[in-house]
Amino acid sequence: MVLIFEQNRNYVLGDAELEIIGDRDKLAQWRHKGMGPAFYKLGRKIIYRGEDLNAWADAQRVEPTNGGQS
Repeated sequence: MVLIFEQNRNYVLGDAELEIIGDRDKLAQWRHKGMGPAFYKLGRKIIYRGEDLNAWADAQRVEPTNGGQS
């Protein structure tokens, strides 16, 4: 697994690093729909763990097949 995010760091909305996966509105949509990376909701604060972000990013990996040829 490639580590895009720092494993032992907590990320909060507004952290520039989260823009890699989506803007604040996109993350809110995913949370509402039960999609996207795992998160913690502490009161009104949303916290993403680097470990969870990396696991989610790894699950999004697409392996090209057949070299793009039909």
